Amino acid sequence: MDPTTQAFLAALIGAVVAGGAVLAWHVSDRQQYRIPPVEEPVVPAGVATVLSVLRSSAVVVDDGDVVLKASAPAYALGLVRGTSLLSEDLAELVRQVRRDGQIRETELLMSRSGMPSRHVTARVAPLGSRLVLALVEDRTRERRVEAVRRDFVANVSHELKTPVGAIRLLAEAVGDAADDPEAVKRFAGRMLTESDRLSRLVQQVIELSRLQGDDPLEAPMPVSLDDVISVAVDTSAIDADSKRIQVVTGGVHGLEVYGSQEQVTAAVANLVANAVSYSGNDSTVLVTAKADERTVEISVVDQGIGIPETEMDRIFERFYRVDPARHRSTGGTGLGLSIVKHVAATHGGDVRVWSVEGQGSTFTLTLPRHLSSTFNQEALL
Repeated sequence: MDPTTQAFLAALIGAVVAGGAVLAWHVSDRQQYRIPPVEEPVVPAGVATVLSVLRSSAVVVDDGDVVLKASAPAYALGLVRGTSLLSEDLAELVRQVRRDGQIRETELLMSRSGMPSRHVTARVAPLGSRLVLALVEDRTRERRVEAVRRDFVANVSHELKTPVGAIRLLAEAVGDAADDPEAVKRFAGRMLTESDRLSRLVQQVIELSRLQGDDPLEAPMPVSLDDVISVAVDTSAIDADSKRIQVVTGGVHGLEVYGSQEQVTAAVANLVANAVSYSGNDSTVLVTAKADERTVEISVVDQGIGIPETEMDRIFERFYRVDPARHRSTGGTGLGLSIVKHVAATHGGDVRVWSVEGQGSTFTLTLPRHLSSTFNQEALL
């Protein structure tokens, strides 16, 4: 091979080697500076299925605070909108769990514009290395029931102290007036009045507690309003006679509602008793029933002292009395109308009142009508 050919081959080989070196350097440089692909977090298999059947509100959040998966109750509760957590408190709890991997549980108060606040308990735990699972339970109803229970116990305790304290003072007065027969007789009469009031209070507390624990729709039955009104009027007959109050019944016969006879009777009896209690001597109380295709209405009309307009919204509260001093003279407990309201609510009905101070009141209990009842248009005088 001549020298010229050798030189050409050597130059060609050198060029190939140099080109390969340059190519290798470029490849190495690109690999060195290339950003490695980020592996997107994926909800573990089966988690989505579990979340879909949970009654709790469940949310899975990634390391960028993005919601990857949420159960339907979470959206209904207002925890999630799109891929974001709406509760900053919950989001902060998620970040804390992500930092140290420790399970946390706490109570939160969630507020939404235009909506009532809700009490929730949140349990947040790591789910793998990059995901966090939050389980949230709505405890609003439990908190409300607990608050009602506390208020009820406090009110009962307060109400019981009044007649008990009065009886104690009267007993001491009787002892001090042992040599005065007229004073002893007067104090004994007042003790009897207070003991009767105490007995009624205890009885109505027991009645209200029993009604609250009894669901009338678990074993409903047709309830005859003729029988209900008859029992209610008879229950107040002695008190009405003592005040020469005439209790008149009227309206439509043969009407029926569907529910608990005991509860409906208790409601109407309390309305009649309330009317008799607040009516003056020689007056009239009217109890009537009427119906349309869907509902029945039982109205109790009195000619009593009436209710101030400012007090209308509160008269159905437990233990609430419009005028405590005047009400004590009637031996009232403030529980009768709350019993009526509870019975109306549990039967899917309503109770309303019309009243003018000094002229009297009309209470109307509305209940769903039992469809098989006959619409007898015969009215009572």
